[in-house]
Amino acid sequence: MLEVKNIYCGYNGVHVVKDVSFKVNRGENICIVGPNGCGKSTLLKSISNLISFEGDVILDGKNIKYLKRKELATKVSLMTQNSNILFPYSIFETVALGRYAHLNGLFSKLSKDDEDIINKSLELVGILNIKDKLISELSGGQLQRVFLARAFAQNPDVILLDEPTNHLDLRYQIEILDYLKLWAKENNKIIVAVLHDLNLVQNFADKVLMLKDGSIVNNGDTKEVLNGEDLEKVYGIDIKAFMVKTLRKWN
Repeated sequence: MLEVKNIYCGYNGVHVVKDVSFKVNRGENICIVGPNGCGKSTLLKSISNLISFEGDVILDGKNIKYLKRKELATKVSLMTQNSNILFPYSIFETVALGRYAHLNGLFSKLSKDDEDIINKSLELVGILNIKDKLISELSGGQLQRVFLARAFAQNPDVILLDEPTNHLDLRYQIEILDYLKLWAKENNKIIVAVLHDLNLVQNFADKVLMLKDGSIVNNGDTKEVLNGEDLEKVYGIDIKAFMVKTLRKWN
């Protein structure tokens, strides 16, 4: 189980996230939703221990605050919206970075099993055929798939995803989220994802955590959270009515 307990965090002494708590069981996923600036990305950074925070994040009984960086990397993977290209690595080399937390030493070589995991991860996101291409030559959508493959190759217990379908066309949005959901259930893993598209959230999420101004507005089963009155209160628009009206135009 992943348990987030009474998290406060932010920047320059100002709390962006305020007293947020939730639980996710293994084999489940949860989507964090809410308007821009409500603290979704900041919350993910605290769960991955990238920024300091008050409160606790417990994974399978262990507090992540006290895990060494390498051990944490075998348990939690974070894919942000702004993954930087620091070096012109090939696609294969970039995805291979996900395996280094599992190696015995800094200069250890990848094993045959490591290479198989990397190639499988590349295949899952549809870029195995271009694995030798430099990442500096890729489109935004291709690059997004590279970083997803790297997260899969890391094989953590928890994958934290900040807008994982950003830059992807509709087909890959659906396929990637379908695979993530299956991956979590079949491998007893946990997905925590920030998504803006509530249609995708309806299809993907087991649970939804809804935030406004850094605080929880609602938290629970997807249908209950997204069908409640809180949706209009948080977004300032009757989203459900808008979705139904749009759907009629397809008929």
